[in-house]
Amino acid sequence: MALKGLNVLEFVGLAPGPFCGMILADFGATVTRIDKSPINSLDVLQGGKRTLSLDLKKPKAIEIVRSLSRKSDILIEPFRPGVMEKLGLGPAVMMKENPRLIYARLTGFGQSGSHAPRAGHDINYVALSGILSLFGRKGERPTAPINFAADFAGGGLLCAFGILAAVLERHHSGMGQIVDHSMVEGAAYVGSWLIRSQKLAIWGKRRGENMLDTGAHFYDTFQTKDGKYMSVGALEPQFYKELLQGLDLQNELPQYDENDKNRHLIEAIFLTKTRDEWTDIFKNLDACVFPVLELEEVDQYPHNRERSVFLDRNLTKDGELVPTPAPKLSRTPAHSGALVMEKDELQMVMEICAEIDLGAEDMARLCEERVILTSTKPKL
Repeated sequence: MALKGLNVLEFVGLAPGPFCGMILADFGATVTRIDKSPINSLDVLQGGKRTLSLDLKKPKAIEIVRSLSRKSDILIEPFRPGVMEKLGLGPAVMMKENPRLIYARLTGFGQSGSHAPRAGHDINYVALSGILSLFGRKGERPTAPINFAADFAGGGLLCAFGILAAVLERHHSGMGQIVDHSMVEGAAYVGSWLIRSQKLAIWGKRRGENMLDTGAHFYDTFQTKDGKYMSVGALEPQFYKELLQGLDLQNELPQYDENDKNRHLIEAIFLTKTRDEWTDIFKNLDACVFPVLELEEVDQYPHNRERSVFLDRNLTKDGELVPTPAPKLSRTPAHSGALVMEKDELQMVMEICAEIDLGAEDMARLCEERVILTSTKPKL
């Protein structure tokens, strides 16, 4: 796999950090999670990673982390500025011991600035990036896209890109560096086109009145007879013509009108048939009209099955729905951690400890002292 040979230390936090680590693991890196509990039901992205749970209040645990760091290529930490420094694990210490270490800091506001010490969540970061002001229907409040834009697109994904850019640069310089990634900046950067295109004719009106923000009847979702939905993206004239054909509108319906009067007519037409009936009607028309699939059915949609967009549920734990890693590489494809057989907890801890020359007796003693935390007590 493409990242085989890279060793990553991931300090476990909420969604963005685990997602960043998951990307690296799926593409071949060996990712070791440093957790504070042997049981972490919140991290659903831990498949394919190893876990070592430590009590970082104890000096011996700190020494274990430093020993692992000296043998690592990448460290990912999600804490507010100063936390790692107080633990004695800040970049000044870790990169002195391992000058090739890439030290990634994935936070909401970054390592500097007046908001750096403050708490926040995706909705706050997207709000400060300006992007949240663009999401929502006419006359309604801004609507956050769950926690997709800052945590994942602007957070974990862009952080992984920054890490790999630093890895590539290290081939030339031989030196590691700090990756200071703020989710406010990440959300803004992912939204570059939205921000920089505001002078184009497609914008200029209030939220929900523009071409791409549900202000046009040819770029929106429509409810069907069975309470489901179709997505319509018939922006260009040739696609709009095919949309009208699929809707069986014989008379020419103008694509652009001042008050979007055509919306009510199209809404009424879509309500006359089920989503699957409309899907069948539009399957041979190039109208940019497709069904809005629900999660329980996405892996059975023909195109998704043909491209293996999701893993075979028969191969995942408890039949879990899991997207396959993307993009697809021709020679060194990724392999989802969800397909990796879980190792025995103590076997995994022993494997990690052996890499820093801690034998079975050392490991057992550290477990007894509650430096290493396990759900199963090893025998001395």
